[in-house]
Amino acid sequence: MAANIIISFDGSENDHDALALGRLLSDGGSGVSIAYVRHSRESDQGREQRAQGDAQRIVDRGAAWFAENGHQDVERHVVVHASTGEGLRALAEEQHADVIVFGSDWHTTPGHVQPGQSALRLMDGGPSAIAIAAAGLRDRTDARIANVALPGGEVDPAARETAEAFATRSSTPLALPTQANVDLLVVGSRPGATEGQVSLSAAAEYLVETTNASVLVLPRGTAFGVSHSPTAQHQSVGQSASSTNEA
Repeated sequence: MAANIIISFDGSENDHDALALGRLLSDGGSGVSIAYVRHSRESDQGREQRAQGDAQRIVDRGAAWFAENGHQDVERHVVVHASTGEGLRALAEEQHADVIVFGSDWHTTPGHVQPGQSALRLMDGGPSAIAIAAAGLRDRTDARIANVALPGGEVDPAARETAEAFATRSSTPLALPTQANVDLLVVGSRPGATEGQVSLSAAAEYLVETTNASVLVLPRGTAFGVSHSPTAQHQSVGQSASSTNEA
């Protein structure tokens, strides 16, 4: 179930939840990148160097967290784009990322999920899966993906395949979203959505906003950990994003 994972990280507490979820999703077999988006370049060379240095130190802190938790091989990216969501989308397309991981919005009650604006932007037509960490996940020393839930009703087969793969790995049956102690809710895109793009029904959006579990939202027809197909790839956003990359 190896996958290419990008974690959005700005150094905040809730983005440490994203680090924790990214580590769980990686399961030791995935490529992990930590990304921070700057929104503009400084016109003065000295200020620009300082701003870039500050940004680099943020992603370095994220990489250090992974190293402390036994994951040494982490790439680091500093992206310059006016929009955090679009900057991450451009990076995800460039890196052929399977998932972008976010922390919940800053005011989210621990044990709950609330996508921020950047995550919401990418959950409407984005080409990569989106994962949202439950607030406070960083403080759970026993955190793991053991109990996986899948919504009832008509479910995208890719979402079912993904949920069943997680359940098989943990040797637990699939749960319903309403059950207690769910670690991960897998949500597929709605019927009729464009293949390879994320698009949720109103019912799925409600589930994401009311669950107590971390969430993995999948593009239509794309199971997590499966290589991108041609229909799931999109043209690059263009020249508006750039990154620095360190192994």
